[in-house]
Amino acid sequence: MAEIIQKDGTWTFDGDALRLTPGRDKNVSLLRRTLGELTVPLGALAGISFEQGKKSGRLRLRLRDGADPLLQATGGRLAEPNDPYQLTVESDRYGVAEYVVDEVRDALLLDRVPADPVDGYLLPGPSVPLSVSAGDGTASFDGEHVRLEWNWKTEDSKSAAGARSLALTDLSTVEWHPAVGLENGYLRFTVRGAETKAPPKYDPNSVELWGFKKDPLMALVAAAVQARLPHPTASPEAARAAGQPAAIAPEDDHDALLRRLRELGDLHRSGVLTDEEFATAKRAVLKRM
Repeated sequence: MAEIIQKDGTWTFDGDALRLTPGRDKNVSLLRRTLGELTVPLGALAGISFEQGKKSGRLRLRLRDGADPLLQATGGRLAEPNDPYQLTVESDRYGVAEYVVDEVRDALLLDRVPADPVDGYLLPGPSVPLSVSAGDGTASFDGEHVRLEWNWKTEDSKSAAGARSLALTDLSTVEWHPAVGLENGYLRFTVRGAETKAPPKYDPNSVELWGFKKDPLMALVAAAVQARLPHPTASPEAARAAGQPAAIAPEDDHDALLRRLRELGDLHRSGVLTDEEFATAKRAVLKRM
């Protein structure tokens, strides 16, 4: 087992997964402390690196595209302090950091883990229920519905209709953008059939963010929803099982159907599909076989 303990956090590798635990230092970001410990399976990793500096260095994990709903929902826009896949390393621990890197790389090589994108989430995303207040409203998610409530700073035209309740099955996408410079950020939910180009300030399905301390926490709401939406490259059976429409591609090849079963199994193990959804999708594939 390889382990590195720093004020910024602790990374532990047991050969099968990396456990990332945020530190208790006051400089550890609110998002990382709220997100808590992460377990990253070896199969979700595309690589690991260590960069040395004069006073401190930095460990960085690179995940396979599509493996993590948090990265999917934020589009790689998490600022460095909020990125759970980075760890600040003090200069006297450089040797330990390099050892961790070697151990992870050796395991990736021995297990022949590919670095290409995946078609199902390999991390479960933040747990629910979850509620965050920031910007001009509060976003809550219980696993089935998103609720948006407004505060006194909300634009009148948006708050006039009152609180919003959005069913997960009606959502096609969710995205989070941080505030950058003079441009405000947002948490936006796209309702199928009701797409809009309205600015977040006026969009009743968006929370506008102004760059304050709690803004990054809205990314956790986005990730929790993203984890329960069909994966962008999910199979048609998985999309239908999750209650979402999808184009059905004819596929009669026996090997292809076996691959589909493995994909569904991965989705089920990672928590994207419930037991009932997995059973339904599995029956559909077996029927075609």
